[in-house]
Amino acid sequence: MSASGPPGATPGATPGAAPGATPGATIDPSRAVRAGEELDAKALAQFLGWDEVRVSQFPSGHSNLTYLVEGGGKQLVLRRPPFGSKVKTAHDMGREFRILSKLNAVYPQAPKPVAYTEDVAILGAPFYVMERIVGVILRRDPPAGLVPPETARALGTSFIDNLATLHGIDYRAAGLGELGKPEGYIERQVRGWAERYRNARTDDIADMEFLEKWLGENMPKESGAALIHNDYKYDNLVLAADDLTRIIGVLDWEMSTVGDPLMDLGTALSYWVHADDPPALQAVRMCATTLPGSLRRDELLARYQERTGRDIPNIVFYYCFALFKSCGVVQQIYYRYKQGLTHDERFGAMIHAVHALSATAVAAIGRGAI
Repeated sequence: MSASGPPGATPGATPGAAPGATPGATIDPSRAVRAGEELDAKALAQFLGWDEVRVSQFPSGHSNLTYLVEGGGKQLVLRRPPFGSKVKTAHDMGREFRILSKLNAVYPQAPKPVAYTEDVAILGAPFYVMERIVGVILRRDPPAGLVPPETARALGTSFIDNLATLHGIDYRAAGLGELGKPEGYIERQVRGWAERYRNARTDDIADMEFLEKWLGENMPKESGAALIHNDYKYDNLVLAADDLTRIIGVLDWEMSTVGDPLMDLGTALSYWVHADDPPALQAVRMCATTLPGSLRRDELLARYQERTGRDIPNIVFYYCFALFKSCGVVQQIYYRYKQGLTHDERFGAMIHAVHALSATAVAAIGRGAI
């Protein structure tokens, strides 16, 4: 649940509009940089070899920070870790840059990176810049009429088909064979996220204690290995402005690795909230999955099984682990806010998401279905 901003996407000629888009097809425009997250424009210009730069910020990110950098008739997107973060492995800019450098050649939906530096003297942390993908990012509540029911249904199909395509990439041939260690992946993930949650815990939440125990006792064997995104959801996609069912970009690769593809599927399903899901889950919904015509989680699962030829009898585990992982991510963000390491007021209410998501997982275990 990194929910990062739109790296690789671009605003259109009018505020928020993508060039050539259907009326109302919008993406997030960049805005003034938040207090405390400013960049040294002079140092950045020198690094890029530009005379000067203008820097604005994409405001939607919760994890790595994403900026629009303009100068000399050019526009780039810059990514850097959040200020004050001490979770270095979750904000490895060099790793993300290296992944994109190889992935873009075999999967053009991945943004093309331009430059990376570890020199913290420039902006206070390692960072990289990348080219932009022009298109539409579908946020939580798009304008009325933008996505009619038939489009919502077709987009859901494209969404899950693209995930199956990603999992089918020959990651070894792409030079990404050393990206992860698929053996023991599930166990490392369960243990690791339990530890991260405990290290950032601020409140006693009984559902989280139950989930940690249940996940530890119900781990399946690895189903295989694939390149996995680990944060695959609607607002990490860039859609063609003239066809909102066509995916032209996939953003936010900071958590990607080689691991069990069913863990990635569980993540995608965990973001998929139905229009009739409980109010507490609706309150923390991040994506536009409640639009009329939208596929349901079981339909996404069936489509993935059809496209990949897999039988997935234990989807509840993958779904519930993904919710548990999201709780861990949100808890880390909330912890930074409580410690005064970020002043972004959006983070102040994030503890409610931990309650809602963990309760959703416990309920899924109780009914034996996603």
